[in-house]
Amino acid sequence: MADPTPAQGLRAMLAAAPAVGRPVLAPGVWDGLSARLAVHASAPALHASGGAIARAAGLPDLGILGLAEMEARITEIVEGASGAPVIADADTGYGGLLNLAHAVRRYARAGVAALHIEDQPFPKRCGLLDGVQVAPPEEMEARIRAARAACPDGGPLIIARTDAVKAEGLEAACARLRRYMAAGADMAFPEGLEDAEAIEAAAAALPGVPMLLNASMSARGLPLPPARLASLGFTLVIYPGDAQRAAIAAMAETFATLMRDADSRAVADRLAPASLRDGVVGTAALMRQEEGWAAG
Repeated sequence: MADPTPAQGLRAMLAAAPAVGRPVLAPGVWDGLSARLAVHASAPALHASGGAIARAAGLPDLGILGLAEMEARITEIVEGASGAPVIADADTGYGGLLNLAHAVRRYARAGVAALHIEDQPFPKRCGLLDGVQVAPPEEMEARIRAARAACPDGGPLIIARTDAVKAEGLEAACARLRRYMAAGADMAFPEGLEDAEAIEAAAAALPGVPMLLNASMSARGLPLPPARLASLGFTLVIYPGDAQRAAIAAMAETFATLMRDADSRAVADRLAPASLRDGVVGTAALMRQEEGWAAG
């Protein structure tokens, strides 16, 4: 029997979430190192955050990066994930419908388990910023159809994201998601649910629909416990920016310390030990492998 595809593995995790009383938790990563660190922390799945990838390139989350740049980084993340399913951000598809179909095929070839597409106009912007707009729902339905047609057998899952909660209100956002699911999406992603009332209202408006929650509020605590989220149909929770925000803060402090003191003793207790730095990228194992090849 053939091994399950990444999408099939993720589907099994999502299907088990209500029974185990916990959604699949997918921390946001942006490169091979962050992917390996998340797996080291026993993350069952990873979220390849478009915003985090853009910021790692020194750019804001305003839809500036194109498919080639995103694909290169996502390929790196999939390799670093060591088999953990990767949920990838595909923004609006990097252009028109043909561009979107091309992106889905490229992401599938890279080995992602799922990808999410949003209903903003192109180019998009971070959904947490002011001034977010949404395209007509008919345009997003076409995107879903194009993504579904381009998706090979076995996945990846197609997740439909709407940014209409902020732009048009929760009721309109849920109406859009019903249309997107009917157009062929596998999962609904209502962006902008920031409190328990909104989460429960979305679940009531979309009964039986598997949903993704963006836990952008996690630094102040989830509005509902994981078991309640799973029971409501939120079987996947992503944390796009938390780890990168931690990394930014740590790097900013370390750089400032180096420039002030000419060494890093003041932050030495917060530097990763060499054993973690080298262990998470498999330095010793690769050196042994190289030595074995050389020995013949």
